[in-house]
Amino acid sequence: MRTFFTLLIPLLFACNMNQTNDIDNIKFVLHQQQSCWNNGDIDGFMEGYWKSEDLEFISENGITKGWDNTLNRYKKAYPTSEKMGKLEFKLGDVDIKNDSIATLNGKWELIRKTDNPKGSFILTFQKIDSNWIIIKDYTTSE
Repeated sequence: MRTFFTLLIPLLFACNMNQTNDIDNIKFVLHQQQSCWNNGDIDGFMEGYWKSEDLEFISENGITKGWDNTLNRYKKAYPTSEKMGKLEFKLGDVDIKNDSIATLNGKWELIRKTDNPKGSFILTFQKIDSNWIIIKDYTTSE
């Protein structure tokens, strides 16, 4: 029995370390997106999303399917730095579902001269080629 626990403890520790690294890597995607947005770089912001026609962006305005359509939607809605404002994320919990799927919830706010729109989001991430990437974005406004 002692041998069983001797083998189990390092295995559990390794699993926790992998999960911690995955959580850090997932949160890093959002930190990168925030940085790109705040530098007026929508193309860089979009690097956090899956470059696929199967990407889904869901909001009060409906469902946008595909990476190109999502990029175009952002560029149309935020054509200038003033419209983009400064983005702030408040990241919530990351839920690792398995080795390749995770979700993250959080809140967003745009700081602009004339207003401060804000809301929340639930993101679904998939690990593709060892990188966590957003495959589904459900964003709401307050």
